[in-house]
Amino acid sequence: MRESKAVIFGLGGLVPTREEIAFFRDQRPWGYILFARNLKEAEQISDLVATLKDISGGDSVPVLIDQEGGRVQRIREPLCPRYPSGADLGAIWKADREKGKRAAWLMSRLHAFDLLKFGINVDCLPVLDVPVEGANDVIGNRAYGKEPVIVSEMGRAAAEGLKAGGVLLVMKHIPGHGRGMADSHLALPVVETPLAELEAHDFPPFKALANELMAMSAHVVYTAIDPDRPATTSAKVISDIIRGQIGFKGLLMSDDVSMNALAGTISERAKAIAANGCDVILHCNGLMEEMIAVAGQAPVLAGESLIRAQRVEAAFGVPDTSDEAAVRAEFASLLPMV
Repeated sequence: MRESKAVIFGLGGLVPTREEIAFFRDQRPWGYILFARNLKEAEQISDLVATLKDISGGDSVPVLIDQEGGRVQRIREPLCPRYPSGADLGAIWKADREKGKRAAWLMSRLHAFDLLKFGINVDCLPVLDVPVEGANDVIGNRAYGKEPVIVSEMGRAAAEGLKAGGVLLVMKHIPGHGRGMADSHLALPVVETPLAELEAHDFPPFKALANELMAMSAHVVYTAIDPDRPATTSAKVISDIIRGQIGFKGLLMSDDVSMNALAGTISERAKAIAANGCDVILHCNGLMEEMIAVAGQAPVLAGESLIRAQRVEAAFGVPDTSDEAAVRAEFASLLPMV
């Protein structure tokens, strides 16, 4: 097992700079995350991913991307088709439950075809948040629906489609971002809903997928659990709800530490994340000054966090024998239902 720090970093552009390469070699992040600024042409993406894996230790290095479909799809035409949103797939479920679940599986299987061609091995999907009326649109149509059963069933199908294709998943945003009345990229959402209602509406999709290997936290305050801290930095939310009530035992990464829902300097945010129960700090924007500060607070993976990381690295698998053309044709046949 390679020795790694408990952090996932983005980078600035299409090719790692000399400064970034030296920094990554020195700091040994556990993984990387890619955004549209890093993606231009097929060969360039493949070379970038191979370089990052080489810097950090080989094919077991997690390389993440947000490839949901809809408005959150980092790789687009002509490299990948434009896929429908989670809500579009949920509309299929509402018309025909089994076809909806099949559509979710098929689209994830297609994501896996698309991503593995470039060596990308982790998709930050499924979105398991259950929005309520009036919530901020930061989740919106990224969600499969507004009922826990739809989100649970579609999330499970999406997860299985990714794994069938040899790509691992990160469910988000545990324990639920569906009630946020603010965009956590910009401000801190505060949810004042009673715990019993959260248990009935927000937590069930995460409970349904509690055996998965990775999840991403929500930068959301739940006053019924911890009125002072968002889930990402709340030892109580993580221990009592995420680990306890929901029963998630896998690797918990923070949402992006640079999002303004979190208070304090970047260094203070990273320190709070590491101290209160998240296994890995996620930093996305590729700004070197911030990465240096985050790296200064990121511990070396050890103990239970190391065991969870090892389980992830051991789980990268061989795709099933699905025929890509057949999967695309079947998926296309369901889209008129949207």
